[in-house]
Amino acid sequence: MQLDLANLPSDPAMLHQLVRDLAAEMEQRDGEIERLRLIVRQLQRGQFGRRSERLDPGQLQLSLEDLDADIARAEAAPGRLTPSGRRSPDPRSPLPAHLPREEIILDVAGPCPRCGGRLHAIGDCISEMLDWVPASLRVIRIRRPKYGCRACGSIHQAAAPERLIAKGLATPGLVAHVLIGKYCDHTPLYRQSQIFARHGVDLDRSTLANWVGGASWWLEPLHARLAANVFASGKLFADDTTLPVLDPGRGRTKTGRLWVYARDDRPWGGSDPPAAVYFYSPDRRAERPATHLESFKGVLQVDGYAGFERLTTGGVVVLAACWAHARRKFYDVHQATGSPIAAEALSRIAALYEIERHITGQSADARKAARAKARPIIEALEIWLTQQLGRIPSGGALADAIRYALARWPALCRFLDDGRIDLDNNPVERAIRPVALGRKNHLFAGSDGGGRRWAMISSLITSAKLNGVEPYAYLRDVLERMVAGHPANQLDQLLPWTWSPATA
Repeated sequence: MQLDLANLPSDPAMLHQLVRDLAAEMEQRDGEIERLRLIVRQLQRGQFGRRSERLDPGQLQLSLEDLDADIARAEAAPGRLTPSGRRSPDPRSPLPAHLPREEIILDVAGPCPRCGGRLHAIGDCISEMLDWVPASLRVIRIRRPKYGCRACGSIHQAAAPERLIAKGLATPGLVAHVLIGKYCDHTPLYRQSQIFARHGVDLDRSTLANWVGGASWWLEPLHARLAANVFASGKLFADDTTLPVLDPGRGRTKTGRLWVYARDDRPWGGSDPPAAVYFYSPDRRAERPATHLESFKGVLQVDGYAGFERLTTGGVVVLAACWAHARRKFYDVHQATGSPIAAEALSRIAALYEIERHITGQSADARKAARAKARPIIEALEIWLTQQLGRIPSGGALADAIRYALARWPALCRFLDDGRIDLDNNPVERAIRPVALGRKNHLFAGSDGGGRRWAMISSLITSAKLNGVEPYAYLRDVLERMVAGHPANQLDQLLPWTWSPATA
């Protein structure tokens, strides 16, 4: 209901009816808002609570977006009024100070509109709104004057600058924008081509693909250096995920793999910066991770993939297992059957996570000492699982869940004696999540080469984000320095955690 406060009716009966109608409408609106907020809280509990495995993250985000929009629509008409008749103040924090400001002055001209007297300034009210300035394309003209020498007849001219793409039109900034669009914001090249067309520039998808391939050539040494740095660590997470790849010979897609190896020492206060490095392979054979990790020595925290077992030959690699994967087996059984045995297993595993919750961020030694409380829980759980396995049908899903845990028991218990080891493999799971989103948008990689480029550029983008570095500024500056002839023996300066903008 829209109210014209300047033209309210004078009849008391009409005013009473107007107030009653307004109160009924606001009560209905508040009830709708509360209902929508309840749905939001239920979805959030489904994502972050005990039922997290039941919700797909992409579906959750879409649901929350639409529900937030529904709430905003309900709150917008009519706007909430304070007792003074003004809208409630915006509870959000101030806009970032680094953003440029454009000031608009809304002034009162002339004398006092009530009595005609002279007005004098007594202050002002300032409010801010956030605006969007659309991205724009520009043309950089490079002029190189020629000079002739009358004495000897020679001609002199400044050397042409090296281009990122041979004979190409794109600057490093434009190519970095395309890379971020494809591998960070998950916008396929054909959609980017359509966006450029709306800006009045026709850039064919194949042209953008050439730019991506050319940029990848420059970034390959940096990816190799990133991988060497990560594999020099003493503790890593490892996992893999599927990547559909077009297989023209058969007229359909094949299933490739993206392997990710992540370093995140922040939970135990380690000095090494977080990083993630990806590799592509056309299959999931065990020699793939063996090749990737041939120089690695230390603790590798993994899921249940048996191919990692061959890495332990020789004793230089020690495997730690993931309690989240073991828990998920029992969770699935409990959701499907309501099994009290599965519920008890979940309760005992939850006790381990409760201990971990209080020691995240402490030193490795402090974490190891605090985990003395977890040891009796682990020992009792192993005995209990062994007993239950003998009492239930051997071919059921519950028996499979118990066997999964018992088969990896030494690796599941390894965190008790090493404070660097986490309870689960979740850091690498988070590194894989953007790949899953990109997979939905792109549908598939166009070739094995496309899979390798996906892995290489995603390594740099993910590592930049893990270190709080804005990916576009990082890639643009790196490409500019590469083209300008950055020394190959100083690539460590371009790793995300040591990089600083050239203008700094």
